[in-house]
Amino acid sequence: MNLTATLLDTRRPLTLDELSERVEPRYPEEKNSRRRQFERDKETLRELGVPIRVESVDGFGSEQAYRIHPDDYYLPELSLTEGELAALHVAVTAVRLEGDAGREGLAKLGGLTGEGADTPVAELDVSPGLAVLFDAVSRHATVTFSYRGTVRHLDPYGVVLRFGHWYVVGHDRDRDAPRAFRVDRLDGEPALGPDGGFEPPDDVDPADFVRADPLTYGEDQPVDAHVLVDAPRAGWVVDQLGDEAVVERRRDGAVVVTLPVVNRAAFRSWVIDLLDHAEVLSPPELRADMVAWLDAVAGDRE
Repeated sequence: MNLTATLLDTRRPLTLDELSERVEPRYPEEKNSRRRQFERDKETLRELGVPIRVESVDGFGSEQAYRIHPDDYYLPELSLTEGELAALHVAVTAVRLEGDAGREGLAKLGGLTGEGADTPVAELDVSPGLAVLFDAVSRHATVTFSYRGTVRHLDPYGVVLRFGHWYVVGHDRDRDAPRAFRVDRLDGEPALGPDGGFEPPDDVDPADFVRADPLTYGEDQPVDAHVLVDAPRAGWVVDQLGDEAVVERRRDGAVVVTLPVVNRAAFRSWVIDLLDHAEVLSPPELRADMVAWLDAVAGDRE
């Protein structure tokens, strides 16, 4: 807390030597011990979401200094209406992120009220580095990361949840082409470049980068699945898969769609996202696999 207050209360970045004189209790006199303790404190604050900036003292990078910009740290006045707070409440309590940070943030905004806060429709994992990637998208900052042992530089256009996994999508500078990277496969946390490092195209839709790929990831032979989707979700599914996936349209508005499946875990995630609006019709082994998985989940909750 003392380090946070010191970095917030300075008009210019402070070197480690300057911080050691201002922060109480003081850092060790011995330089290596001082550096190790400071790095531990800095990483702890960053894990808590505190945006510590590293800046050069002389402009040549020979000595580093640190500060927290108030605009990065403090939340601006949002002036949300009652209707907007209600909408946030529905979103945060219906889909819960790992660690419950969404509910904590909503409570700080005064929007956590009413029943249903403990019965989310779905719970999502939060992959390491996800916060940095969302920050990079909002800042238009290029990110650098290692992916399967190769360093990549990406202009991120968005972060998309698709078939149970998070993807960061954008323009891959190394390949000079659009790419999607699964966030949980990044090697370590991505590094954030300077703000305004790129401008995304006006007509870009991040969801297009991962429209159908995850179901076909894997080494097995694909299986053609037939899924019945009722009317309330039919339009969304057809928009997602394309008209060519529709094999039957029923009078009540429901559709039967077909799609190739290799990754069964991804397929189950896709079906479960539709809740009770979808039914796996065939092939029998895929339907049986879905039923067995649901029975196992129900057994774990009993």
